[in-house]
Amino acid sequence: MATLIRWDPFREMASLQNDMSRLINGAFGASNGESRSWIPPLDAWENEDELVYAFDLPGMDERDLSIEFEDGSLTVSGTRERKDEASKDGLYRYERRFGSFTRTIGLPQGVTEDSIKAEYKSGVLEVHVQKPEQPKPRRIEIGSGGHATIEGKSSRK
Repeated sequence: MATLIRWDPFREMASLQNDMSRLINGAFGASNGESRSWIPPLDAWENEDELVYAFDLPGMDERDLSIEFEDGSLTVSGTRERKDEASKDGLYRYERRFGSFTRTIGLPQGVTEDSIKAEYKSGVLEVHVQKPEQPKPRRIEIGSGGHATIEGKSSRK
């Protein structure tokens, strides 16, 4: 029996971006990896009232994270330190990402700083953004039926 999986181009792009980041960091990063950067995976969804962005940040402490809002963009950044728990002789492979990261997301026009809330629990940072109120159409009355006279002077001489 075949299993159908819905194709998600955004997941594919995020995976490609992470792979490219890993490739570039591997080729040009420091050999000890101290200056490497990485990109945490992100899920985004919306409900009637808000947009929600969930970042997977396992092993990070809340104080190592920074969330900034400027010019309609939300920037999440932080640093995850490598903890050398095994000796160099006993460790065969490093796959867990470490170092600094920055991820910026464009928010809808009209979002204010007061409409953004964040919570960090069990290695997942959730940022909740209240949807801005959409402008409602206004009814414009057509003149009262009388004709107004506009007077003015010519600027020509």
